[in-house]
Amino acid sequence: MVVQDEILLALQAQAQTASPWLSSRDLANRVHASWSTVKRQLDTLVRAGGVIREGRARATRYRLAPSLPAASQPAAPRALSPVPGFSLSARGQALLAELKRPLAAREAVGYQRAFVDGYVPNQSSLLPEAIAHALAEEGRLRGQQPAGTYARNVLGPLLIDLSWSSSRLEGNRYSLLATEELFKNGMAGSDLDAVMLLNHKAAIEFLVDAVPEYGLTPALIRNLHAILMQDLLADAHGLGSIRQKVVNISDTTYVPAHAPALLEEMFGHIVEKARQIKNPVESAFFLWVNLAYLQPFEDGNKRTSRLSANIPLMLYNCAPLSFLDVEAQDYACAMMGVYEHRDVALAADLFEWAYRRSIRKYAVQIEAMGVPDPMRLRFREALNETIGHIVRDGRTAAEAAALLGLSEQDAQVFQPMLAQELRTLDLHNCARYRLTPGQTRQWIAAGRPQ
Repeated sequence: MVVQDEILLALQAQAQTASPWLSSRDLANRVHASWSTVKRQLDTLVRAGGVIREGRARATRYRLAPSLPAASQPAAPRALSPVPGFSLSARGQALLAELKRPLAAREAVGYQRAFVDGYVPNQSSLLPEAIAHALAEEGRLRGQQPAGTYARNVLGPLLIDLSWSSSRLEGNRYSLLATEELFKNGMAGSDLDAVMLLNHKAAIEFLVDAVPEYGLTPALIRNLHAILMQDLLADAHGLGSIRQKVVNISDTTYVPAHAPALLEEMFGHIVEKARQIKNPVESAFFLWVNLAYLQPFEDGNKRTSRLSANIPLMLYNCAPLSFLDVEAQDYACAMMGVYEHRDVALAADLFEWAYRRSIRKYAVQIEAMGVPDPMRLRFREALNETIGHIVRDGRTAAEAAALLGLSEQDAQVFQPMLAQELRTLDLHNCARYRLTPGQTRQWIAAGRPQ
């Protein structure tokens, strides 16, 4: 609601002038937010009757409604949500009290590189060490399995949970049910909210494939940003690029660093230190808060930091973090504590609560799947590769299987397994084979050629 409140205040100020109308671009400049975010909030305000829209396409202008409904009035700052099972630590309560002071009473602060420079991997700890250790133990998938196995095992619900919850924190209006329908139908999406959700889905699928192969690298995170922000940035050169522009964050006194050379340097330091941290939960938390604090990209920094936090968890086969049921205002308070005070107390409280919810959610999911078939696990990658050749490349099953070079004994085990997988392949489960719904639909329409 922070951006929405800033929009209303800007329109209230404009209403006192000779011309009360403003374009969405004008408003984006005034509230220091991305155009796509401002456009989504304006659509919400127009539907609520708080704002009037006039004109079409580039001539579209907005003004405050003559009588603003009470529900659309700028909201007063509030404490964290009273969610069952969630409570603040004493440090978190003290920090929240500081953040509830009016903006004018809070000191302007800039980026402090000492927050990263002073951190020594495996000696320093942003999370309380006991909590980081306990969460790592609770979240780890048992047994020796390839990196990313946990995320692959829960890929279906993870795509929906993380895409929806992360997008909701950005003001996305889709319901959980509408998100499931969007993913099931594989529609291109004609509105910005749909694009945001589909970008999240593509980004998570990218991580599940890329993290086990490449690990935690700056290039991987930059590619992650490019996927998340595709078609949402006005300038495509900003996709995955360290920003060259000044950014401002509303509702805080924090001013991010502007020098591209410093941003590039600190981005590299953050990724390298996170890579060295042995505890995957501490590494995830370190990445989450530091990428958001640095703001290395032109837009989409928070959503990039949320998904990046899953990289160490995937590498160590820990339950993914999907920020289930986290409220936008609570999330903003946690980030402001880092921005203005370099104090992670609120962020740590929120992270611990959210990750424990994720652990429980995906533990149930794993349990429901039963004990995995060891032969199925052995041929997992071979199945993915072969089914990709069949559906994407139009090869027959025999041709695709021959490319694997299996022994006669392995082929006798593999071929019935492949036939079974092809029989059950459909739009709702194609992501596990790195297939798009469009590719799968075309294969099904052709009569499932094998």
